Amino acid sequence: MIGCNMAAAMETEQVGVEVFESASGHGSMEPNGADTTAEPFYVERHSWSQMRKLLADTRKYHGFMMAKAPHSFTFVQRNDPESPHSDRMYYLAMSGENRENTLFYSEIPKNINRRVLLMLSWKPLLDTFQATPDYGMYSREEELLRERKRIGTVGISAFDYHAESGTFLFQAGSSIYTVHDGGKHGFTNQPLQPQLLESSCPNIRMDPTLCPGDPSWIAFVHSNDLWVANIESGEERRLTFVHKDSARVEEDARSAGVASFVLQEEFDRYTGYWWCPHNEKTSSGGQVLRILYEENDESDVEIIHVTSPMLETRRTDSFRYPKAGTANPKVTFKLSEIIVDSEGRVQDVVNKELRQPFDVMFGGNEYIARAGWTPDGKYAWAVLLDRPQTRLQIVLIPPALFVDSYLSSLDHPMLFDSLPDSLTPYIIYEETTDIWINIHDILHFFHQTRDDEIQFLFASECKTGFRHLYRITSTLKTDGSSRGGADILGMNNFRCPIKEEVAVTSGEWEVLGRHGSNIRVDKVNKLVYFEATKDTPLEHHLYVANYETPGEVTRLTDLGYSYACCVSKHCDMFISRYSSQTVPHSVDLFRLTGSGSDPVQKGKEFWATLLESPGTLPGYIAPEIFSFPSRTGFTLYGMMYRPHQLQPGKKYPTVLFIYGGPQVQLVNNRFKGVKYFRLNTLASLGYVVVVIDNRGSCHRGLKFEGAFKYKMGQVEIDDQVEGLQYLAAKYRFIDLDRVGVHGWSYGGYLSLTALIQRPDIFRVAIAGAPVTLWIFYDTGYTERYMGHPDQNEHGYYLGSVAMQAEKFPSEPNRLLLLHGFLDENVHFAHTSILLSFLVRSGKPYDLQIYPQERHSIRVPESGEHYELHLLYYLQENLGSQIAVTKSL
Repeated sequence: MIGCNMAAAMETEQVGVEVFESASGHGSMEPNGADTTAEPFYVERHSWSQMRKLLADTRKYHGFMMAKAPHSFTFVQRNDPESPHSDRMYYLAMSGENRENTLFYSEIPKNINRRVLLMLSWKPLLDTFQATPDYGMYSREEELLRERKRIGTVGISAFDYHAESGTFLFQAGSSIYTVHDGGKHGFTNQPLQPQLLESSCPNIRMDPTLCPGDPSWIAFVHSNDLWVANIESGEERRLTFVHKDSARVEEDARSAGVASFVLQEEFDRYTGYWWCPHNEKTSSGGQVLRILYEENDESDVEIIHVTSPMLETRRTDSFRYPKAGTANPKVTFKLSEIIVDSEGRVQDVVNKELRQPFDVMFGGNEYIARAGWTPDGKYAWAVLLDRPQTRLQIVLIPPALFVDSYLSSLDHPMLFDSLPDSLTPYIIYEETTDIWINIHDILHFFHQTRDDEIQFLFASECKTGFRHLYRITSTLKTDGSSRGGADILGMNNFRCPIKEEVAVTSGEWEVLGRHGSNIRVDKVNKLVYFEATKDTPLEHHLYVANYETPGEVTRLTDLGYSYACCVSKHCDMFISRYSSQTVPHSVDLFRLTGSGSDPVQKGKEFWATLLESPGTLPGYIAPEIFSFPSRTGFTLYGMMYRPHQLQPGKKYPTVLFIYGGPQVQLVNNRFKGVKYFRLNTLASLGYVVVVIDNRGSCHRGLKFEGAFKYKMGQVEIDDQVEGLQYLAAKYRFIDLDRVGVHGWSYGGYLSLTALIQRPDIFRVAIAGAPVTLWIFYDTGYTERYMGHPDQNEHGYYLGSVAMQAEKFPSEPNRLLLLHGFLDENVHFAHTSILLSFLVRSGKPYDLQIYPQERHSIRVPESGEHYELHLLYYLQENLGSQIAVTKSL
């Protein structure tokens, strides 16, 4: 089976996977798999009010099983030999009183009684502190950032911590706070009152971080410019002056220290500046603080205007939004040096620019995907991508490549050529692919032991088609010739030879490196801890390997669950959030056992519980995972929710819940969240609900994911229909004459695609926030998968449902469109243009607009209305007897 290793196939029984066999003995069957002998089951009709009450009751029922698990763990080791505790663990969790995220800590005992289950206490770090007094009323900047990060909770969403000083820094509401615990301040045993950092800035301060070399200093972004402030003295200093704070977007196109929309939405990079980890001492007893930052010029980026339809709050929001095939922001790196005197006051600020423009020095690169500093602060580093996202480069940038801005403005021809050979950018790694490169967070630099070499761990899919870890040693020696500029094909003159490249892991499985998954390196024992899908693509597990002498890879977590783990800085413990389809989330703490550098000797010992699984309530029916061999040669996985009161001899209406796009996996052995409970509600009403991961979804290798390169919308529905037909051939209770499809975002797009391509299969499509015209979507996402519009005009046409509106059915009650009017990601223009083409083609449709919502539905009343409308529309047009009457 392509894309499914033997270990995964052997473990199918562990996770309840059923491989389909032939459907013999099931009565008379149509060619499409439909049973012609069973009688239709009709769902009970409810009035709108009755359905609303039913939803309210099921929400209370399901809420019991959805305890909010703590997250964002930080381990801090105690140095007190008299203390009964070894570590203190800080984390964010939801307060039971006001239902918002706040800071907690738990003490980790040195010794435990193994005969007694230890439950760690959640102790609030903050005293009577409420982060969001208006319960979700955020500034525009915060609201948009929360959309990019997909944050659905309120309160504190992130914090920065400096272990040596015990300094916490976090943003709450529109303010920045600090509090001290640990380090030189000692550990508290009582809740602390956070200190509000006052400011002269008139607008909101965003993205605050502590200076790692001196935590009395913080940086933040205010009105798209970079600032610093001193926690102790209150001194503030504006570092950059690129933004005018104009009311007109057209007149204010530049920003400093801010990640642009595409980098946030499509590359998961949410900051645009990076502190140097070490400060340079001055001869007068002061220090120099350095910040690498990104400057964006969006003058050539198209502006989108969105006007709220609410009369009482009628306003127009304007956004810079680069559509596929149009200009991206012009980016560059800059360096700010803050000279601080011996008394801790800012003496001077020097802003420096690259000696040559970014597009010359780093020619051919379009996106700064990741950036930072090496551990000793000797080099800044960046992960750069070209526009097609088929070539990646890791570059080192010596700070000496930056010069005072006034020198750069002179455009002196010798600024670069006069440099000594040792002062050039270095390309220490490069890779290319004919599919695309998925950006991740796995890049670990080791401390340099030789000036002419650098060693690092990196993960790559390009070599084998599966993301694996590699230990790479590069020689810091470039060609050195013609250094007046890079060729547009990739800075050839700055490329460094690879001295050694060692595969730490290998096989037809994937090392995980996004959405919170990262690695932890044990430098003493030469071990690396990572999450991966080695045993089955349906479960995430924690593994350990030796990166110096690779060999056996050891799994540290138990099969039958899927895990998200955080290993402590000292690699002696790990915290694990885990669940399965039938067991809601638990959070447990484990101590890592075994010494030395042999991964085979490593193991775990249960230590304590932080969150005990609430278990499932009586009557809860989990979905069943299944798999089937697709005609394409891949094994595809799916989930099925059976009707709760299944009656022999009846065939049931079926709802296909779909996403189907890249970077998402819906089918796995994990307890499903809130949006999946509506699927359980559908099953309780008498629907079969099916979820299938088609080609293009993630965690199955680059070949599997790349099946729809240049042809989005042309392969996904084939896989979905094949899965439905396999199920119908296996189970007589599935009615292929009554199939509905529903999804949001890419799932909304595929819902429309399904109704266009297979109206014989899909009776009803309910499409939420769908992309309908790919040239309307952003560059970073669309061009990665579809290429530039100029080079793939036919693919863009075939993949855009608005261009094929005449193919929609002519019967009413088959198409429902849902969209938030303020959607700044998939703009309402997608639905608007589809409606225009539907009207022109004389096609019927139903429409539900949510005037206050963006891409994600966040207002509780809107969410309740959406679920109610979804269930009612399916009842009236698919599941009930009147729905069948309508279709005749």
